[in-house]
Amino acid sequence: GNKAITRSDILNEIKSILILNNMNYSDEKRQELQQMAVKSVIKRNIKEIEIDKNDFLEFSQTDLNFHLNRLASNANMDLATLKNICISNGLDFSIIENKMKIELLWNSLIFHLYRNKVSVNLGEIDKQLKLNQNKKEFNEYLISEIVVKAVEKDKLESMIKDIKKKIESEGFKNVAMKLSISESAMSGGDLGWLNENKLAEKFRSILSNTPIGSLSKPILLNKNILIFKVRDKRKIKKEINLEELKNQLVDSEKTKMLNMYSRSHYDKLRRLISIKFFNE
Repeated sequence: GNKAITRSDILNEIKSILILNNMNYSDEKRQELQQMAVKSVIKRNIKEIEIDKNDFLEFSQTDLNFHLNRLASNANMDLATLKNICISNGLDFSIIENKMKIELLWNSLIFHLYRNKVSVNLGEIDKQLKLNQNKKEFNEYLISEIVVKAVEKDKLESMIKDIKKKIESEGFKNVAMKLSISESAMSGGDLGWLNENKLAEKFRSILSNTPIGSLSKPILLNKNILIFKVRDKRKIKKEINLEELKNQLVDSEKTKMLNMYSRSHYDKLRRLISIKFFNE
């Protein structure tokens, strides 16, 4: 498009990836890190080009602070420590902050474009409420995800085998960063702790039957394949407010559908934008 990506942008992206994932640089990882950084910066620039066409988009400072704190927490530190680590590694923290602003503005754009297409099956929600109304204890799962584009049926089994082999040899986190098309890719697929109430019934069933430390069976989602890694499980005791739970379930369904539209909208833009590489 009309945006230039420089060596400096790629270097800063590599620093961001290393810091946010508690990774150390090594020459063996150089090419891999560069490929991840290029992919990430291209994706962000494509989103920014589209955002710039819509000057009415906005986000709240509260949301920005929440997501920045979550980034720090995922890297096992507080926000002040994250800022200090960025300074000590010659990375301007405003670069990470700007990345998050672009994601929030992109989410605002997707909501504006697709909110009228989002529909929730309230009958299904009520069914889930009835199942949960007398429960005093709930499951929570610490999970990571890899989302990849589906292939033709005859190649599906082979593709899944290849992904599992890569996970075995390179680790789930590294494969998520390299292959996943989800927004969680840059944090190694990390989704943090999720309460079962925020998960679709199909996901709850799969996660409850997946042992800690194991991969879930592949889940077909529209045009994508999803694989979870269950890193831990716990039970929490909680008195539930049915109205609050209903709102959580509705929000969860809406978020799931908006994420699907987000990936689809990005794919359309990516096909329309010209990308040129220049070598010295």
